[in-house]
Amino acid sequence: MDAALRAVETELAGRWGETKLEPSVTRIAALMDVLGEPQRSYPSIHITGTNGKTSTARMIEALLGAFDLRTGRYTSPHVQSITERISLDGAPISAERFIETYEDIKPYVEMVDAQQEYRLSFFEVLTGMAYAAFADAPVDVAVVEVGMGGSWDATNVIDGDVAVVTPIDLDHTDRLGGTPGEIAVEKAGIVKQDATVILAQQPVDAAQVMLKKAVDVNATVAREGLEFGVVAREVAVGGQLATLRGLGGEYTEVYLPLHGAHQAHNAAVALAAVEAFFGVGAQRPEPLDVDTVRKAFASVASPGRMEVVRRSPTVVLDAAHNPAGARVTAEAVGEAFQFSRLIGVVGASADKNVRGLLEAFEPVFAEVVVTQNSSHRAMDADELAAVAVEVFGDDRVQVEPRLPDALEAAITLAEEEGEFAGGGVLVTGSVITVGEARLLLRRG
Repeated sequence: MDAALRAVETELAGRWGETKLEPSVTRIAALMDVLGEPQRSYPSIHITGTNGKTSTARMIEALLGAFDLRTGRYTSPHVQSITERISLDGAPISAERFIETYEDIKPYVEMVDAQQEYRLSFFEVLTGMAYAAFADAPVDVAVVEVGMGGSWDATNVIDGDVAVVTPIDLDHTDRLGGTPGEIAVEKAGIVKQDATVILAQQPVDAAQVMLKKAVDVNATVAREGLEFGVVAREVAVGGQLATLRGLGGEYTEVYLPLHGAHQAHNAAVALAAVEAFFGVGAQRPEPLDVDTVRKAFASVASPGRMEVVRRSPTVVLDAAHNPAGARVTAEAVGEAFQFSRLIGVVGASADKNVRGLLEAFEPVFAEVVVTQNSSHRAMDADELAAVAVEVFGDDRVQVEPRLPDALEAAITLAEEEGEFAGGGVLVTGSVITVGEARLLLRRG
């Protein structure tokens, strides 16, 4: 089965990668047409934004599942296995089902390839697989995260009953625009006629774009900080305890086993999205059952997002890969852990704002070990080190091109503090770096 899954991955990898795009939904729409429009057979919640999409999607999925709905979740990229991208009932589909789904749609993919100027991309085929798998299950509701942008993203052949917009910041600026407002124009493309928009806290220019789009398509808007939000939160063992205000009222004593203020805000967005899906605040005035909400949030996991994978010294993984994500991660580490000395392991992609990422972490890292992951997109370790030296100074930067060596070096540096001194390691910079580190560390 492992060999068969690798063979499918190899076939998919022969297509355009996720970073090579031809901005159009023409090909994916053609695939949906020959498949019989599977994405129309269930309602959906569509999620865009810059950071927090996957964690928010996981929370929405947990809430819907707690209310006895069968869920399908499509997120990207994966942390360790490609099967993570397509989930049913809160768990990645099996390798066997992944392969079967690919083989089922492969003849239709080849049919569309023959008709189009460009073949379907890696992401477009995976999107088609997800929508087909959800229809086949069948699911009661799909939770779908965009790959990039919104209007021309492959996922945007659905008409989400609820459109969720997590915080918008600068990322993929070469494709989406140089300001939050310009980026919001693309992301607003997921807001459909008469939908409900759940809007996380946004830069002013991005919020203005979203509100205008909502008016244009007669969508209802709920804004964080006005119609819903985080009332209170405090650090708790293994996470945090929050009071959330939803569209139907307050939900107190909600335990969230995730670290950082940003995760509490993601939780508020997820709660409002599920309330909107159920018509809370519109068709029905009463809130969701608070015990069910508490149970759902307490079950949430988000691999590779402030995830502790080792103790003594503590090693934390976080997939922050842009300056905005790095800033909230740096803040979260300081709040959740009392490290006397924090060592960073950073492996980034060459197409990212690496300097901004490193500058966000500079105040919290005593030293940084720069490395590179196995992806063809990875920035060369020596090039990354050159930027790191400019940010941290030569005496705080160590270069280890191989990730296993980088992890070992960082753990050794953290242990120099002594067994009870509280040194720690944060592995970050890329989802791929985090996924590979997770595999290495869990294997011991």
